[in-house]
Amino acid sequence: MRKSTNKILAVLIVSLGLSASTFAQGNNSDDKPKGPPTFKQLLKELDTNEDGKISLKEVKGPLAKDFKKIDTDEDGFLSEKEIKNAPKPERKERPRN
Repeated sequence: MRKSTNKILAVLIVSLGLSASTFAQGNNSDDKPKGPPTFKQLLKELDTNEDGKISLKEVKGPLAKDFKKIDTDEDGFLSEKEIKNAPKPERKERPRN
């Protein structure tokens, strides 16, 4: 009886260890995108009317703020070339502890 109890406890401990390991991997900071999003990613996220273009009504954040600067041909849409050549948004300096 004692051996079977020990086996059950061992299986439970291993199972819990695997579950904790899987959970920890799910919160891995390596999953964050590196660098700015691609034009395809921006289209997927922002092109709400799915016309293949990004308009001022569809953008948000730094793109909305700097839309007129980025839209160099002044057609009211952001092209892949315009996004690629857009000025990088200034990052606020983080206070050091």
